[in-house]
Amino acid sequence: MDVIDKLASIFKDFPGIGERQARRFVYFLMSRTPAYATNLSELVLELKKEVAQCHECFRFFIRKKAVTSSSELCEICADAGTDPATLLVVEKDSDLESVKKSRTYHGKYFILGGLVPIVEKTTKQRIRIEELKKKISREKKSGLEEIILAFSISPQGDHTDTYVREELESLVKSLGIKVSSLGKGLSTGTELEYSDNDTLRNALKNRQ
Repeated sequence: MDVIDKLASIFKDFPGIGERQARRFVYFLMSRTPAYATNLSELVLELKKEVAQCHECFRFFIRKKAVTSSSELCEICADAGTDPATLLVVEKDSDLESVKKSRTYHGKYFILGGLVPIVEKTTKQRIRIEELKKKISREKKSGLEEIILAFSISPQGDHTDTYVREELESLVKSLGIKVSSLGKGLSTGTELEYSDNDTLRNALKNRQ
Protein backbone atom coordinates (compact mmCIF):
# COMPACT_ATOMS: atom_id res chain seq x y z
CA MET A 1 0.00 0.00 0.00
CA ASP A 2 1.56 3.31 -1.08
CA VAL A 3 1.28 6.65 0.73
CA ILE A 4 -1.78 7.72 -1.33
CA ASP A 5 -3.67 4.56 -0.36
CA LYS A 6 -2.63 4.90 3.28
CA LEU A 7 -3.80 8.50 3.52
CA ALA A 8 -7.03 7.74 1.66
CA SER A 9 -7.77 4.91 4.11
CA ILE A 10 -7.40 7.39 6.98
CA PHE A 11 -9.81 9.85 5.37
CA LYS A 12 -12.30 6.98 4.83
CA ASP A 13 -12.51 6.67 8.62
CA PHE A 14 -14.06 10.15 8.76
CA PRO A 15 -17.89 10.21 9.18
CA GLY A 16 -19.75 10.11 5.87
CA ILE A 17 -16.60 9.84 3.73
CA GLY A 18 -16.37 7.13 1.06
CA GLU A 19 -13.56 5.88 -1.16
CA ARG A 20 -14.01 8.50 -3.88
CA GLN A 21 -14.20 11.45 -1.47
CA ALA A 22 -11.19 10.16 0.49
CA ARG A 23 -9.06 10.10 -2.64
CA ARG A 24 -10.26 13.56 -3.63
CA PHE A 25 -8.95 14.82 -0.29
CA VAL A 26 -5.57 13.22 -0.95
CA TYR A 27 -5.27 14.69 -4.44
CA PHE A 28 -6.35 18.08 -3.12
CA LEU A 29 -3.52 17.99 -0.58
CA MET A 30 -1.06 17.05 -3.31
CA SER A 31 -2.14 20.12 -5.29
CA ARG A 32 -1.37 22.45 -2.37
CA THR A 33 2.01 23.86 -1.41
CA PRO A 34 4.28 22.11 1.12
CA ALA A 35 3.52 24.98 3.52
CA TYR A 36 -0.19 24.10 3.38
CA ALA A 37 0.48 20.47 4.34
CA THR A 38 2.86 21.55 7.09
CA ASN A 39 0.28 23.94 8.53
CA LEU A 40 -2.39 21.22 8.44
CA SER A 41 -0.21 18.70 10.26
CA GLU A 42 0.77 21.27 12.89
CA LEU A 43 -2.88 22.18 13.51
CA VAL A 44 -3.78 18.50 13.98
CA LEU A 45 -1.04 18.15 16.60
CA GLU A 46 -2.09 21.41 18.23
CA LEU A 47 -5.68 20.17 18.35
CA LYS A 48 -4.65 17.12 20.35
CA LYS A 49 -2.62 19.26 22.76
CA GLU A 50 -5.18 22.01 23.39
CA VAL A 51 -8.40 20.00 23.45
CA ALA A 52 -9.60 18.11 26.52
CA GLN A 53 -12.60 15.87 27.11
CA CYS A 54 -14.98 16.78 29.91
CA HIS A 55 -15.13 13.97 32.45
CA GLU A 56 -18.80 14.72 33.19
CA CYS A 57 -20.49 15.07 29.79
CA PHE A 58 -17.67 13.70 27.55
CA ARG A 59 -17.73 16.80 25.35
CA PHE A 60 -14.49 17.92 23.72
CA PHE A 61 -13.53 21.50 24.56
CA ILE A 62 -10.61 23.92 24.28
CA ARG A 63 -8.53 23.74 27.43
CA LYS A 64 -8.19 27.19 29.01
CA LYS A 65 -5.21 26.36 31.17
CA ALA A 66 -1.88 24.75 30.49
CA VAL A 67 -2.08 22.31 33.38
CA THR A 68 -3.95 19.17 32.43
CA SER A 69 -6.16 17.30 34.85
CA SER A 70 -8.35 14.22 34.69
CA SER A 71 -11.03 16.21 36.52
CA GLU A 72 -11.32 18.98 33.92
CA LEU A 73 -14.82 20.26 33.22
CA CYS A 74 -16.10 22.04 30.12
CA GLU A 75 -17.64 25.48 30.57
CA ILE A 76 -21.19 24.09 30.49
CA CYS A 77 -20.65 21.59 33.31
CA ALA A 78 -18.61 24.11 35.30
CA ASP A 79 -21.24 26.86 34.99
CA ALA A 80 -23.23 27.21 38.21
CA GLY A 81 -26.03 28.77 36.15
CA THR A 82 -26.66 25.60 34.13
CA ASP A 83 -30.13 24.22 34.92
CA PRO A 84 -29.60 20.97 36.91
CA ALA A 85 -33.20 19.78 36.39
CA THR A 86 -32.70 18.48 32.84
CA LEU A 87 -30.10 16.29 31.13
CA LEU A 88 -30.05 16.19 27.32
CA VAL A 89 -28.52 13.00 25.88
CA VAL A 90 -27.13 13.36 22.35
CA GLU A 91 -25.15 11.17 19.99
CA LYS A 92 -22.11 13.38 19.33
CA ASP A 93 -20.38 16.71 19.95
CA SER A 94 -21.78 18.37 16.83
CA ASP A 95 -25.34 17.65 18.06
CA LEU A 96 -24.54 19.33 21.37
CA GLU A 97 -23.13 22.37 19.57
CA SER A 98 -26.27 22.68 17.41
CA VAL A 99 -28.54 22.67 20.45
CA LYS A 100 -26.25 25.08 22.29
CA LYS A 101 -26.25 27.56 19.38
CA SER A 102 -30.05 27.49 19.21
CA ARG A 103 -30.20 28.99 22.74
CA THR A 104 -33.38 27.03 23.42
CA TYR A 105 -31.98 24.68 26.06
CA HIS A 106 -30.22 25.64 29.29
CA GLY A 107 -29.71 22.34 31.08
CA LYS A 108 -26.90 19.80 31.23
CA TYR A 109 -25.69 17.47 28.48
CA PHE A 110 -24.33 13.97 28.02
CA ILE A 111 -22.70 12.66 24.84
CA LEU A 112 -23.56 9.00 24.32
CA GLY A 113 -20.78 8.49 21.79
CA GLY A 114 -22.81 7.01 18.94
CA LEU A 115 -26.05 5.33 17.93
CA VAL A 116 -26.94 1.71 18.56
CA PRO A 117 -26.91 -0.44 15.38
CA ILE A 118 -30.17 -2.35 14.95
CA VAL A 119 -28.25 -5.65 14.87
CA GLU A 120 -25.44 -5.41 17.41
CA LYS A 121 -24.10 -7.75 20.09
CA THR A 122 -21.47 -5.44 21.58
CA THR A 123 -23.64 -2.36 22.19
CA LYS A 124 -22.18 -1.52 25.59
CA GLN A 125 -18.72 -1.31 24.04
CA ARG A 126 -19.91 1.20 21.44
CA ILE A 127 -21.80 3.72 23.59
CA ARG A 128 -21.46 5.19 27.10
CA ILE A 129 -24.55 3.61 28.63
CA GLU A 130 -22.86 2.66 31.91
CA GLU A 131 -21.32 6.12 32.20
CA LEU A 132 -24.77 7.61 31.59
CA LYS A 133 -26.23 5.61 34.47
CA LYS A 134 -23.51 6.88 36.81
CA LYS A 135 -24.08 10.44 35.56
CA ILE A 136 -27.81 10.20 36.29
CA SER A 137 -27.19 8.92 39.82
CA ARG A 138 -24.82 11.83 40.50
CA GLU A 139 -27.10 14.46 38.96
CA LYS A 140 -30.12 13.30 40.94
CA LYS A 141 -28.41 14.67 44.04
CA SER A 142 -28.24 18.08 42.32
CA GLY A 143 -31.93 18.10 41.40
CA LEU A 144 -32.20 16.17 38.13
CA GLU A 145 -35.86 15.72 37.17
CA GLU A 146 -35.90 14.85 33.47
CA ILE A 147 -33.71 13.10 30.91
CA ILE A 148 -34.28 14.17 27.31
CA LEU A 149 -33.20 11.71 24.61
CA ALA A 150 -32.23 13.69 21.51
CA PHE A 151 -31.22 11.38 18.67
CA SER A 152 -31.65 11.63 14.90
CA ILE A 153 -35.09 10.77 13.53
CA SER A 154 -34.11 7.56 11.76
CA PRO A 155 -34.49 3.79 12.30
CA GLN A 156 -31.13 3.70 14.10
CA GLY A 157 -31.98 6.79 16.14
CA ASP A 158 -35.33 5.27 17.14
CA HIS A 159 -33.63 2.00 18.04
CA THR A 160 -31.12 3.86 20.20
CA ASP A 161 -33.96 5.71 21.95
CA THR A 162 -35.67 2.39 22.74
CA TYR A 163 -32.42 0.76 23.89
CA VAL A 164 -31.49 3.63 26.23
CA ARG A 165 -35.02 3.74 27.70
CA GLU A 166 -34.88 0.00 28.44
CA GLU A 167 -31.41 0.27 30.01
CA LEU A 168 -32.47 3.20 32.21
CA GLU A 169 -35.93 1.93 33.13
CA SER A 170 -35.22 0.51 36.58
CA LEU A 171 -32.81 3.30 37.55
CA VAL A 172 -35.04 6.23 36.63
CA LYS A 173 -38.05 4.53 38.21
CA SER A 174 -36.20 4.15 41.50
CA LEU A 175 -35.02 7.77 41.38
CA GLY A 176 -38.30 9.23 40.21
CA ILE A 177 -36.84 10.78 37.04
CA LYS A 178 -38.86 11.36 33.86
CA VAL A 179 -37.51 10.24 30.46
CA SER A 180 -38.71 12.05 27.32
CA SER A 181 -37.74 12.24 23.64
CA LEU A 182 -37.72 15.09 21.15
CA GLY A 183 -41.21 15.67 19.82
CA LYS A 184 -42.73 17.00 16.62
CA GLY A 185 -40.53 19.48 14.84
CA LEU A 186 -37.91 17.10 13.50
CA SER A 187 -38.84 15.33 10.26
CA THR A 188 -37.93 11.72 9.50
CA GLY A 189 -34.30 11.29 8.51
CA THR A 190 -33.23 14.51 10.20
CA GLU A 191 -29.74 14.72 11.72
CA LEU A 192 -29.80 16.82 14.87
CA GLU A 193 -26.65 18.74 13.92
CA TYR A 194 -28.29 20.04 10.71
CA SER A 195 -31.52 21.25 12.33
CA ASP A 196 -32.25 24.97 12.44
CA ASN A 197 -33.05 26.90 15.62
CA ASP A 198 -36.82 26.94 15.14
CA THR A 199 -36.92 23.20 14.46
CA LEU A 200 -34.92 22.45 17.60
CA ARG A 201 -37.07 24.84 19.63
CA ASN A 202 -40.27 23.07 18.54
CA ALA A 203 -38.77 19.61 19.07
CA LEU A 204 -37.77 20.49 22.64
CA LYS A 205 -41.10 22.18 23.36
CA ASN A 206 -43.09 19.19 22.12
CA ARG A 207 -40.97 16.46 23.70
CA GLN A 208 -42.85 13.48 25.08
